[in-house]
Amino acid sequence: SELSAETNPKGVSSKGPLSDLRVIEMGQLIAGPFCGQLLGDMGASVIKVEPPGKCDPMREWGQGLPVWWEVIARNKKSVSLSLREAEGQDLARRLIATADVLIENFRPGTLEKWGLSPETLHQENPGLIIVRMSGYGQTGPY
Repeated sequence: SELSAETNPKGVSSKGPLSDLRVIEMGQLIAGPFCGQLLGDMGASVIKVEPPGKCDPMREWGQGLPVWWEVIARNKKSVSLSLREAEGQDLARRLIATADVLIENFRPGTLEKWGLSPETLHQENPGLIIVRMSGYGQTGPY
């Protein structure tokens, strides 16, 4: 039988229940990327933003041949943006304006420092769902 664009080689639908969602993932290591991995597994279009030159440390994790990256980056496309520079921040803002979901797991206050606060992003994209996670929460002594 002939395969359509919506099926994989085993004949299973590859669209998934979240195929209409566009997700921008701006996280590193495990928490943010794992969230993006799960959404991608369910069909969402996930675009991972990585810093130029350094990339996500998960690309190098593991003894011998790093295998973590193959797992956590599946179903994603990657772009490189310097969020520490005005041009990269502007490009990120334009990319996020086209998204349904933004995932980030930077230290609390980092997006605000870059001019990408939820208030700023919601001005251009009021329906944007912003997922923020950190090891110790967004407020408090830790």
